[in-house]
Amino acid sequence: MDLIIPDRVIEERRDKVLEYMERDGADLLYLVSPANIAYLSRFHFIPTERPMALLLYRDGSTKLYVPLLEYEHASKYAHVDEVLYYKEYPDEVNPIKYLADIISRDGVSKIGYDVDGYGHIFGFRGPRLSQLLKDRQFIYYRDVVEDMRLVKDEYEVKLLRESSRWTSLVHRYLQEYVEEGLYEDEVSMKASMKATLEMIRELKGRYLPVGWITGAKAGFRGQIGEHSYYPHSLTQHTVFKKTQVLVTGAGACVSGYSVELERTMFFGKPSREMEKYFNLMCRAQETAFEMIKPGNKCSDVDKAVRRFFKENGLMNYWRHHTGHGIGLEYHEAPFLDIGDDREIKPGMVLTVEPGIYVKGLGGFRHSDTVLVTEDGIELLTDYPRDLEALTIE
Repeated sequence: MDLIIPDRVIEERRDKVLEYMERDGADLLYLVSPANIAYLSRFHFIPTERPMALLLYRDGSTKLYVPLLEYEHASKYAHVDEVLYYKEYPDEVNPIKYLADIISRDGVSKIGYDVDGYGHIFGFRGPRLSQLLKDRQFIYYRDVVEDMRLVKDEYEVKLLRESSRWTSLVHRYLQEYVEEGLYEDEVSMKASMKATLEMIRELKGRYLPVGWITGAKAGFRGQIGEHSYYPHSLTQHTVFKKTQVLVTGAGACVSGYSVELERTMFFGKPSREMEKYFNLMCRAQETAFEMIKPGNKCSDVDKAVRRFFKENGLMNYWRHHTGHGIGLEYHEAPFLDIGDDREIKPGMVLTVEPGIYVKGLGGFRHSDTVLVTEDGIELLTDYPRDLEALTIE
């Protein structure tokens, strides 16, 4: 498979983690975050109430701890030395207690972790690991792996470039299929189905069909007409009518990685007021693009965009920060936010999506995924951004 993270890259990542563990005297790294597990084992799974954990020992050996229903799956796909399983949750003995017993038998004394036990999701209830291993020392290690994920390697960038190709395709179909009288859902599903089938036919056997999007997907999520005012709307089963603002979203997962592409479109000729806010939104995004370069801080980008909003009397229409990291998760660090002072570095992959939200009129937001280069940015999402190209007659 040429569109997959190679074994040696997974091992190199683990070697970097081992350097931190050696520095801090940690005997074991305990991870339960699905993205962190995927990053260090290439194992993707559906998180449920059943705990799963990756154990990385100071000698470089790895164990993956899963419920029985994931055992064969993990044994086939996870790049680890050993896969262990428990029967079920909650069962007679809570799985975290089994885990504590394994760690206790392995004789470790200092444990790094990203979650102390397991997250309280899907109804899970159980003890913290530190409650069961009171004689061990615990170090909060979440940031070690997440900081590594801030800068993408060449293989991750390759997957994101491929994602962008299919993301643009599914968005083109979405725009093409908009028709008066249709539901947003049928347009979204038709576009997503067509692009996904083309993606499968071309890439089957070359990538892992895993991640937070299955195939290629595009839609409106209810952001149509006046309802596009809500930045994180949910579908309203809206019927397309002339003169509506349409805010879209698209992505395509390639071996767990996806870019994000969003556009503000118009069904029919937009009003002058719509054109005004569309153009201001594009200028705000350009302001952000110009500020994204190595050496600047993430907060510098958001400050520049907020300054643009203030200078143009738009702060009443501001709802969110400028953007965020993206890759294994659709929102991940760093954040283009006034409160994030992390330095921008080559290899970071960010979404750039300042939005303007005018009640009674609609929302105006493009989102593009960019790769930070040595002297600026490379736009990964190649899709028209101008008014003419995004007006559906």
